[in-house]
Amino acid sequence: MSIPTVPGHGRSVQEPSAVAGERRQLLNIAYRLLGSLAEAEDAVQETYARWYALSPERREAVVSPGAWLTKVAGRVCLDVLGSARVRRERYVGTWIPEPLPDRADREGVRTEGEGAASTDPADRITLDESVSMAFLVVLESMTPAERVAFILHDVFRYPFGEMADILGRSPAACRQLASSGRRRVRAARTPAVPAVRQAALLREFKEAWEARNIRALVDLLDPDATLSADGGGLVGAVLRPVRGSALIAQYLVHIADKAPGLTLLERTVNGVPGLVAQHAGVTVTVAAFELVEGRVSRIWAVRNPEKLGPWTEGDRP
Repeated sequence: MSIPTVPGHGRSVQEPSAVAGERRQLLNIAYRLLGSLAEAEDAVQETYARWYALSPERREAVVSPGAWLTKVAGRVCLDVLGSARVRRERYVGTWIPEPLPDRADREGVRTEGEGAASTDPADRITLDESVSMAFLVVLESMTPAERVAFILHDVFRYPFGEMADILGRSPAACRQLASSGRRRVRAARTPAVPAVRQAALLREFKEAWEARNIRALVDLLDPDATLSADGGGLVGAVLRPVRGSALIAQYLVHIADKAPGLTLLERTVNGVPGLVAQHAGVTVTVAAFELVEGRVSRIWAVRNPEKLGPWTEGDRP
């Protein structure tokens, strides 16, 4: 796993530019903690609001603005995670983390020169193992405290001593929480598939889907594969996971038949190969995949339009 660093520790620089420079790191932390770019942006905004609510004297007394901001962002995210559990119990269908595009896939929707200076939040997320859809789904199985402890320590190398202030627990308890989260990740981890092989397999999958070839789709799917869709109650989507290669293949062909003119594009989804479905030039579905032993074992199809903002920026109806 690529391990991002936590900037700002040990620095006493108080210039506005130095404090603002922590935004990218905070957004990376918040997205991994919340699984939602919109909620991550809100958490970072709240963190900065609390910073600027301090008196100038109190801000000047902060030895490390980066550490202070990380601590506050962690507390904000912990609160959001607690309330999110209640909200997601009322969610229509399956809740899937918000998918992120690769910046390179988005350059075509900007005019020349804009891409390099983009301030779009989606472009500030570092796409590595810790944002793959499979990883984010495992994080959803953790308690809020486990998730915060695991992400801050194992991904961002945040010390347990400083984490104790965020979680309101002893450093030893924080260590135990991170260890529990680590066990969940290890239990769910599957053997890594080289990116080239992933891309090749998904190209075959795309071609079989376009051809409505049920037999080919079944061959490419693990017999116990699962497909989950997230429409959020805003668009049509299967409310419960579809299980088994034959049922998934039939479901995919049914979708293709219901939406003639559907275009499938090979794109990077959360750092790994995925597929994007467009209808009349508008992105309607972003699909992430997990592969096991050369077959598709999991499909996460995000259709909720509120989660597709970064993907629809350059769409043309």
